[in-house]
Amino acid sequence: MAPPSTRRTGFSRRAQYGTFFGYLAALIGALMGAAVLVASYLDKGAFTAARGFAADIVAPAGEAVSAGRTGVQTAGSILYNWFTWGTTNARMEHELAIARIRLAEARAIAGENARLKTMLALRDSPDRPVATARLIASSASSLRRFATISAGREDGVAVGMPVRSPLGLVGRVLETSGRTARILLVTDPESVVPVRRARDGLAAFAQGHGDGTVQIRLISLGVNPLKPGDVFVTSGSGGLYRPNIAVAVVVSLTRDGAIARLLSDPTTSEFVAVDPVFAEAAGIPTQAGPLPPEAGVPN
Repeated sequence: MAPPSTRRTGFSRRAQYGTFFGYLAALIGALMGAAVLVASYLDKGAFTAARGFAADIVAPAGEAVSAGRTGVQTAGSILYNWFTWGTTNARMEHELAIARIRLAEARAIAGENARLKTMLALRDSPDRPVATARLIASSASSLRRFATISAGREDGVAVGMPVRSPLGLVGRVLETSGRTARILLVTDPESVVPVRRARDGLAAFAQGHGDGTVQIRLISLGVNPLKPGDVFVTSGSGGLYRPNIAVAVVVSLTRDGAIARLLSDPTTSEFVAVDPVFAEAAGIPTQAGPLPPEAGVPN
């Protein structure tokens, strides 16, 4: 037999009371909800304290859920990186190689800018050079040491003029043509430069050694007072080179002097400045007249 379409409580008082109180509780709950809605609409901060209290109660549970979610994400990231580390490592190595290339290019550009700024400072110095030029060729392995610069007679360059780079003395002009000049490097055996020790003025001569270094020969013989690391500059004697141009630093001692390394290596110098002869620029008269080319150097 099919059940009836409507369900009645029957004659059981317990069932009737249960149904009545159930409807009564639902009605009271609806009225309370309506009252809460009206109160919250009229006063926005009426239940702030209650909401805060409830948030404080559920905060530990929320923190636990958040920590669990973070742990799951971290574990997933670790597993993903574990399975893809080969690809990631290859990509990072490629990016690192590219970064190294860019860094080398940036350093080269910075070095060139520094050299150009230094040359501009040379042009603006009180001892204005006759010309600035690019050192376009030099002999680095021959016993004779010459170089060629991209400035000549048309630029005002004349025989005997000193040539220097931002780091120090390079040599002096030996021959000139219209747009180029040949210079005798300080490291040539025929080159002799009057120098003095920078810290106390000890006089000496710097003569080219033919192997890219210079030999410091003391004027006063006796106990050798030189030490490795001593820096020598031009003394201005002879009227060719102006004083205080850096020349060389001592690297080893000899019986009557020392072997010194040139501070301005021609093989690494890119730009040079041609200075006027010191005696002529300073207006100092010389009985010997214009300085001739270095003796013993073939034309």
